[in-house]
Amino acid sequence: MGEKREILTLKKGSDITNIECSIFSCERLYDPAKAISKLKKHPAFDICFVVAGSGIHCILNQEIPCKKGDICIVSPNVPHEYFLAESTDSLTVRRIRFDINDWFSGEVTDSSKPKYAYGVFSTNRIMSYATLNSYMEERVYKLFDYIEAEALEQKSEWRELIGGYLTNLLVSIGRYINSAIKNVSFASDSEWEAVSAAIAIIRQEYTDSALTLDSIASRLYVSKSQLSRFFGKVTGVNFSDYLQKLRINKVTKLLRKDGGSIQSIANSCGFRSMAAFYKLFYAETGMTPNEYRNQNTLASDADEYKRLLMGEKIMSIMSEISENLQRGKAKIVKELVQQAIDEGVKPADILEQGLLHGMGIIGEKFKNNEIYVPEVLVAARAMNMGSQILKPYLAADGVVATGKVCIGTVQGDLHDIGKNLVKMMMEGKGLEVIDLGTDVAPETFVKTAIEENCNVICCSALLTTTMNVMGEVVKQAEAAGIRDKVKIMVGGAPLTDEFCAQIGADCYTSDAASAADAAVAFCK
Repeated sequence: MGEKREILTLKKGSDITNIECSIFSCERLYDPAKAISKLKKHPAFDICFVVAGSGIHCILNQEIPCKKGDICIVSPNVPHEYFLAESTDSLTVRRIRFDINDWFSGEVTDSSKPKYAYGVFSTNRIMSYATLNSYMEERVYKLFDYIEAEALEQKSEWRELIGGYLTNLLVSIGRYINSAIKNVSFASDSEWEAVSAAIAIIRQEYTDSALTLDSIASRLYVSKSQLSRFFGKVTGVNFSDYLQKLRINKVTKLLRKDGGSIQSIANSCGFRSMAAFYKLFYAETGMTPNEYRNQNTLASDADEYKRLLMGEKIMSIMSEISENLQRGKAKIVKELVQQAIDEGVKPADILEQGLLHGMGIIGEKFKNNEIYVPEVLVAARAMNMGSQILKPYLAADGVVATGKVCIGTVQGDLHDIGKNLVKMMMEGKGLEVIDLGTDVAPETFVKTAIEENCNVICCSALLTTTMNVMGEVVKQAEAAGIRDKVKIMVGGAPLTDEFCAQIGADCYTSDAASAADAAVAFCK
């Protein structure tokens, strides 16, 4: 699997008042032999909230299963990372990173005091873990939203608000700390550092048959017995088993694609004794190297023949595009779209059967509350990356959008999260969307609709004080003589069907997916 992709990263403020908010979709598959070498540390508090899917959270030497609703606070400079498990295909995490001294003072910042970080580290200075119920999950999600919004806008007294939200977040999480996980025995920093360095050497030099625990220990200036003890504590396996498993894994990869002799492959992976190699290989795979090679070659040939025989190769690619888009795997979607083009699939088919099909499923799931905003965001990002590859081919084939919409947040209102979500959903339905941004004057909506020949004007508002601007949009559309040619849609938290009818607009929807469906209907 590939690297995780971090999106929507936000860093605001000076070096003294820094806070970082992000959402990322994890793509790397968990591999015990490689996990420790992939861990990362950050010199700040790291609050990680699983908002979709499930996987494995590795913290130092511990592998902790995680799922939607789990939240973890990791102390500064503690290496950790998220991974997909074999049985899972998606994992989306929201993260807030901050220096506790930037936002708090007194006992809250003193790690020797009981009130440190409002008690979330009362029995463990490495990390604290909580599993939230549905009510707390929604509450914590909103706190993340509030913190991100304040950090982004930085309006008056934004620091005070963020400080309050962070306090609320820490106290709320502290009530749900899972003591069974919190009391897990972690390796010390010195133990972890020694083993991490040893693993880095192993992964770089495992093909060297002379590599031993003794040779690595001498390079790290620790005794052989110490390194052996540390290695077992941190990884859960002894040094020899770890090294041999790594070598066997490499052999299996080469057997699947390399036509060389078994002995040359084994030697290239650090095995000196062929007798020992054959014994280890059989213990790990349950078959001889020749049997392994033949089985994988035959299976590969049979699968390919079956796909070609049944004429399902193109349909398979379309299915893969749709499925990977739903999982937010933007890089894979981009590669699959290019692969489909290279294999002669019509751009319109890729758009309809691959990208739009996947985004349509996302829209339905969002409408039914089966998924939430983060899943929509990562799927939309994958959709956009695939669309960028398709655009020139669609233009060359004369493929046009099913309709055109101009969208914006009305004058006096700077909120854009809802507007952006509606835009993504509409693009996912095949509409061309012109984003006017925020604080958009009524005349700008109307002028754009005329110049761009739009089918729909879509207005958004979050503040009750800006709702009436939507009525001005309707009036100006009437004055410009386009009211019978363009539909006007309105949306936002304070709006209702009654308000929509009162100002003479055509449609109000309460969610982004319904707005996209309505816009498509208007464009037909």
